[in-house]
Parts: sequence; C-alpha cells; structure tokens
Amino acid sequence: MVNPMAGEVALVLDGERRVLKLTLGALAELEEALGAESLVALVERFETGGFRARDVMALLLAGLHGGGHPLPASALLSAEIEGSAVEAARVAGLLLARAFNPAGAAG
Repeated sequence: MVNPMAGEVALVLDGERRVLKLTLGALAELEEALGAESLVALVERFETGGFRARDVMALLLAGLHGGGHPLPASALLSAEIEGSAVEAARVAGLLLARAFNPAGAAG
C-alpha cells in the first residue's frame, strides 16, 4: 500500500509493484548523481520541463533506494516500466512533489 502523506509513490517494474520514496539519504544520492547545485534547482528542472531522461532515471533510482529497493542502476536501465517513459516521468515528478509537499501532491 502506498502512503502519499509519507511521500510514497508506486511504480511497476518488470511486473512487480514497488513503493518509492525520497528519504533524506535518497535526496543526497540524487543531488550527487545529477550534480545539482541545490534541491531547489532540481525541483525547478521538473517544474519548467527542463528535465532529461537521465534526471528521470536518477529520481526513480533514488526513490527505489529510499523505498528499500537497493537496485543497481543497470537493473533499472534494463527494466520494463509499466506505462513506458511517460509513466516513468509522471512518477518521477510526483515523487519529487510528494517529497516536499505530500498533502498537496495528488495523483
């Protein structure tokens, strides 16, 4: 079960539903992976539509790690994402939104 108030989002990878969450450690991992100057700069990338596929993958990987799924990046790169790239981007954006405003992030 997903708890949006705890910042959780679900994603189906290779037919398995997983819960993702951006913990503080996951956010630090994300900052480093993307070379973001700040979390605000990272959020702005998504708000302005200036994100890249690499940003989406890094967000999903950090969320998986924060949700207790220690997958290597290579496993995510080769995974079948239900809903394809559109769903991956939607989940990444929702994950980021819920990390900072769980009450206001519907979806």
